[in-house]
Amino acid sequence: MDLLAQLLFAFLGTLRDIAPIIIILAFFQIGVLRKRIPQLKQVLVGFLYVIIGLALFLVGLQEALFPLGETMARQLTDPQFIYGTAEQPEQIDWVRYYWIYLFAAAIGFSTTIAEPSLIAVSLKADEASGGAIQSWPLRIAVAIGVALSIALGAFRIVTGTPLHLYMMVGYVIVVIQTFFAPKEIIPLAYDSGGVTTSTVTVPLVTALGLGLASTVPGRSPLMDGFGLIALASLFPMITVMGYAQGSQLWSAWRSRKQTSNSSGDTHP
Repeated sequence: MDLLAQLLFAFLGTLRDIAPIIIILAFFQIGVLRKRIPQLKQVLVGFLYVIIGLALFLVGLQEALFPLGETMARQLTDPQFIYGTAEQPEQIDWVRYYWIYLFAAAIGFSTTIAEPSLIAVSLKADEASGGAIQSWPLRIAVAIGVALSIALGAFRIVTGTPLHLYMMVGYVIVVIQTFFAPKEIIPLAYDSGGVTTSTVTVPLVTALGLGLASTVPGRSPLMDGFGLIALASLFPMITVMGYAQGSQLWSAWRSRKQTSNSSGDTHP
C-alpha cells in the first residue's frame, strides 16, 4: 500500500510538472498558429507514457538509486575496508581511497553511456554532420570526461580541497582549447557538457557525493557533498574538444605519410 501511495503521489506530482509544457504547446499550436494538433490521439498517448515513465523513474530513484549510491559510498569508506581496523585514524590517507576513485569513475562512465539526452544529441550530431561526427566516439569521449570528473570530485571530497580551484583550472583549459579545436566541434562540445547532467547521471552522482561526504571524517554533506555535477558538466567539454583535436592531428599525420609514400613511389 505504501508503494502504491508513493506511485500515486509521484504520478500526480509529475502531472503537475508536465502541465505547463502541455499548456504552452497547446497555446502556441491553437492560439498562435491557429491549427489543430496533428495526430492528437498519438500525442495524448505519448504524454501519458511520459508521465507514467517519469513517475516510475522518480520512485525508482528514491527506492533504489539514491540508497544504492549512499550505501556503496559508505561501504567503500568504511575504516575496516580501507585500513583494516574499526578505528578511523586522525589523518586521512587519501591514497587508500583508490577504490572510491575507481568506483566514481566507473559510475560516471556507465551512467553517461546510458544517458538518454546524450544519445539523442549524439544521434542528431551524426545526422547533421553526415557521419563526420559519429555517435559512439562522441558518447565515449563524453563518458570519459564524466568519469574523470567524478573521480576527481571524489578525490576533492576525500582531501577537502576547495571546489573553485578545480573549476577555475578547468575553465582555463576549456578557453585555451576553444582557440585551437576545430570550429565545428566547439558548440557540440559545449552542449555535451550540459546533456550529461540529466536523468540518469545526476541522481547516482548526487547520491555518491552525499554518501561520501557524510562518511569521510571532517566533511560536510552540504559543503562537500555537492559540486560533482559541476565538474561533470565541465570535463566533457575538455574531452570532446581533445578528441576532435586528436582526430585532426591523426588525419594530418596520415595525410602527410600518404603524401610522402606517394612521392617515394614516383621517384625510384
